[in-house]
Amino acid sequence: MAKSATSQHSPIDAQRRSAVVFRAAGLLLDYPDQAMIDNLDLIDEAVTEVGAREFFVETLAHLRRLPLMELQSWHVQEFDLSRRHALHLTYWTDGDTRRRGEVLASIKQTYRDSGLLVDLDGELPDHLPMVLEFAATGHPELGRAILNRYRASLELLRIGLEKDSLPHAGLVAAICHELGGESPQTRELVRTLMAGPPAESVGVEPVLLPYPSVRS
Repeated sequence: MAKSATSQHSPIDAQRRSAVVFRAAGLLLDYPDQAMIDNLDLIDEAVTEVGAREFFVETLAHLRRLPLMELQSWHVQEFDLSRRHALHLTYWTDGDTRRRGEVLASIKQTYRDSGLLVDLDGELPDHLPMVLEFAATGHPELGRAILNRYRASLELLRIGLEKDSLPHAGLVAAICHELGGESPQTRELVRTLMAGPPAESVGVEPVLLPYPSVRS
């Protein structure tokens, strides 16, 4: 008897695809160095193998096209100096409010709860490449939980990258695709789902978007 397309993909296949997508996206969203450039072919092969290359093709082309120093300058300009494409998840939900410190501490505690030694290497714990690495190679369940908790941040980042026609938009779209559910097409819709902007409050849990925690 022929198997349906759905039955051909086991939960292990889905978990492996998510791990590859999260790991590859995290590597390519990080500050570019020679090691990243040297591994582009391996990353390309990995995302192709799990059927996700369409999300990565523009970023791979961008990273292969420019000299390393230009890539580094571009990254600093677009991700470090521009709040339009902030890679820190809590920035989008909590801004520069008092509450953000507590939220960052909560993410650090999640890393501790995993039982793993997570080296922040001078970064804030909500830095997207770090969260993606944790979800891919550290503790998939806890890592995915952080990504789902800040799905609104991911969607706002994706929309900003798409609006500015930046190649890395596909990477964030790939992450959202793995988390499941439909992606809002406008900032206004995302903010509506968030039930308003961040406020100066303490002890209030963030409003979560109504997405499933696993991809169907």
